[in-house]
Amino acid sequence: MRLIYSFLVLLTSTGMAGADSAALQALNTYRSGEGRAPVAYSTELEAAAQSHALDMARSGFFDHTGSDGSSVAQRVSRLGYGWCIVAENIAKGQQSLSEVMQAWADSPGHKRNMLSTEVTEFALVEAGDYIWVMVLAAPGC
Repeated sequence: MRLIYSFLVLLTSTGMAGADSAALQALNTYRSGEGRAPVAYSTELEAAAQSHALDMARSGFFDHTGSDGSSVAQRVSRLGYGWCIVAENIAKGQQSLSEVMQAWADSPGHKRNMLSTEVTEFALVEAGDYIWVMVLAAPGC
């Protein structure tokens, strides 16, 4: 029998604090169900995720490489986040938090990022046109 995770938490109109909380609850519920420790929400990683999501929306592309040729590691470093490990999930078209979380849970690479035992922090943003960016990391080593 295949266990399908149900991500029922939806982003609300309560502003970013509500969205942060919903994303944190969704990811940590998923991690807990897989025997993984919870992660914390990072406003520093949120800034990196937001800048990449907006870049893709404004420039009309969908890729892990930014319009300036940057990688997620470079984008996170530019913001002064000293990372030990960093990963990124991107998605487009899912109309809710529950949809994007399920899509990533169904994808081996995205799932691996979300369940990494090495990451301790993350952020998730949606930047219009249903472009989603999740950045997961651990500070310093």
